Amino acid sequence: MENRIQRIFLIGVLLITAVATSWSANADEVKTADDDELGKIITPDVKRRTIKESDLDTENFELGLYYGLLTIEDFGTNEVSGFSFAYHITERFFTEAAFGISKLQKTSFELLGGGVELLTDKQRDLSYYNLALGYNILPGQVYVTKKFHFDTNIYVLAGAGNTHFADKNHFTYNFGAGLRFYSTDWLSIDLSMREYSFTHDLFGKEKDTNNLEGRLGISIFF
Repeated sequence: MENRIQRIFLIGVLLITAVATSWSANADEVKTADDDELGKIITPDVKRRTIKESDLDTENFELGLYYGLLTIEDFGTNEVSGFSFAYHITERFFTEAAFGISKLQKTSFELLGGGVELLTDKQRDLSYYNLALGYNILPGQVYVTKKFHFDTNIYVLAGAGNTHFADKNHFTYNFGAGLRFYSTDWLSIDLSMREYSFTHDLFGKEKDTNNLEGRLGISIFF
């Protein structure tokens, strides 16, 4: 009697174990299938791009040379050349000192006056210097091709200085804007417009003048 009970008990245990094992295997298969289906739904097949950050020079000093055209009221449009020196305080703010020279043309009065000379040849030599505070308002990129591009900066600046011609000094306000292209991490090309405002009395009474300069420059960072 006792042996019969033991056999029944063992058979019951084996049946329970087999059922539990089968149920567990089926549950794992269902879970795996569900995970696969869920993974297909949630996980997108996205190819991520590798982004290369711009490697601009971290030096704060900039030395530049420029050449352009300078229009002085009553004295025509004249060639101008000079150099600039800038210190970049932050990524946005910078200070710039500039010095330029030009040679003034004759006025229309002199050309039509039959030999009248308002200024001597030496007095037509013009030079200026100024100090300005600048602000980079719009950094960006210009793409030439899909893989070749320039880093750029659009900036504005304003300041004051001195303009010398006709043996006189004229206090001058200056302001302007420009677009800077970074061809490498230490070399940039600058295209800008500047306005120089000063007062002179060369024609007998004081006259406020606004004088425009367009320039193309090249700068190195160090």
